[in-house]
Amino acid sequence: MKKIKVYLQYPWKFPDSPYYKYLVDDPPEKIEYLNIQKQKGVIINKRFFWFSNFLKRNIRRFVNLFELSLPNAHLSPKRDYDLIHCCHCLSKNKDMPWIADIESEWQLYVGKKTKKVKNKIREILLKKNCKKIMPWTNATAREIIKEFPEIENKIEVVYPAIPLPKIKRKKHKGINLLFVARYFYEKGGVHALKVIDKLTKNHKNVNGIMVSEVPESIKQKYSKNERIKFYDLMPQKELFQEIMTISDVFIYPGYSDSFGFSFLESLSIGIPIVSIDSFNRKEIITNNKTGFIIKNYGIKWNKNIPILNKEDLMIEEMVRKTELLIKNKKLREKMSENCINEIKNGKFSIERRNRQLKKIYGGALR
Repeated sequence: MKKIKVYLQYPWKFPDSPYYKYLVDDPPEKIEYLNIQKQKGVIINKRFFWFSNFLKRNIRRFVNLFELSLPNAHLSPKRDYDLIHCCHCLSKNKDMPWIADIESEWQLYVGKKTKKVKNKIREILLKKNCKKIMPWTNATAREIIKEFPEIENKIEVVYPAIPLPKIKRKKHKGINLLFVARYFYEKGGVHALKVIDKLTKNHKNVNGIMVSEVPESIKQKYSKNERIKFYDLMPQKELFQEIMTISDVFIYPGYSDSFGFSFLESLSIGIPIVSIDSFNRKEIITNNKTGFIIKNYGIKWNKNIPILNKEDLMIEEMVRKTELLIKNKKLREKMSENCINEIKNGKFSIERRNRQLKKIYGGALR
């Protein structure tokens, strides 16, 4: 098999997902990716992160203001490549075969989901040079098939993958509960902090670590609890080596996640997860094996702040499940082993993803 040149087409100027960093760092055999120079993973630089969000937010405002409705499709430049891999978007190219990975069905649209734009997207998806649509999860696959049942034969779920980090967990005193998120409110930081605060007060050997852009008012509210440490966003290498290697349980509601790479990163380090049931959560966390999935008590939104109908019940359940891991070292160690195995040999392994992608790329060119 000769080397296949694959052009990565992004929807934004700055690709902001670890999916593509892990893809280009560990490509399938005999696959060469083009347009990779900007792949640095998620943005954690405060100024650049603010600018990226500012840009995206204002583009959406402009689209909504003028009630625009467009397919999220882009034209790739003519270069020496064999295939286009669209990243969270579709292709406008007419003379090149292309495939697309999709995290969530809403990524097919720019602006409102109207009947007219839906028909335009259907036309794009039904074209012969659209070879494969690769949802990240079965939950997303069901969403797309519901909207576009005509292309069910083009759908193939390809789970994201990450490598096992070349670091070992560090010995440390006590048990550390961790929350990591760039978006504090949307990812459930308020509720994670309440759970961690309660557990650090109930158990002398428990500490909390919060890595996020936590508002100063909230830091002040918990300032008397010396067992909770707050950190700003940091580079992934530092996060892995200094924070995650000493963490024992990942407390992460993740309300706004359509996937959530922090789940995979926790699994790769061997950190069991306590999270809330939503969208595709049961595809990522195996309940009672790699963590605990708590009942979803009904989430409402006030701007970007999630509000639960039965907040106290949810927090109490998260506390109870986390306490099982705090009190039972053998359970904690077994779940940690299961987490690592899911990345090494399971659905999120690099080997499995690459084997599947290589077959898809080859099939798209036949």
